[in-house]
Amino acid sequence: MTFKILAGLVSVALLLVFVAPVVWKLKDAALIVVVSIGVVMMLVDLWQSLRSKDD
Repeated sequence: MTFKILAGLVSVALLLVFVAPVVWKLKDAALIVVVSIGVVMMLVDLWQSLRSKDD
């Protein structure tokens, strides 16, 4: 379980570091919405995988 939490946090950080410069430089509202939706979807998937009893 600890590994899943650590891997999830690393993946969230890597995604944010990957998309942040593009969003920061372009500052386009549509891009911000799409990236936000993607991040929220990833966080929901992480939450569901942490709550599952598959271990």
